[in-house]
Amino acid sequence: MKVEKNRSALSEINVTPLVDVMLVLLVIFMVTAPMMKQGMDIELPKTKGSSLPNQERFTVTIKKDGVLYLNTEKMTEEALINKLKSVSTINPDVYLEADKTVPYGRVAELMAEIKAAGIEKLGLVTEPKVNEK
Repeated sequence: MKVEKNRSALSEINVTPLVDVMLVLLVIFMVTAPMMKQGMDIELPKTKGSSLPNQERFTVTIKKDGVLYLNTEKMTEEALINKLKSVSTINPDVYLEADKTVPYGRVAELMAEIKAAGIEKLGLVTEPKVNEK
């Protein structure tokens, strides 16, 4: 029995299947990434200013119909104030998002309630104003 000693191992790697898989994954992520953004369906007022850094925070939202949310959890006003009182000991930043059709008086009342709950840092969230020419 003769063994050939001239045989060499095939050291080439075919990268075409790897590139195909990576391109398919890239397309999948590009399509699904915009759908992963969570948020409330509200129309924020537009103002001049800079964007806030993306960080964990408490966000109170008032929708057009007056429904209140703490982050994404629907709450009554009493439950919201109780929750904010319990977290006020750690003194978090709280941001208020109000639809632009919500009356100013309602927004002011809720701001006063949040401040009375012990929250010292309250910010209003708006969308940046785009200069149209």
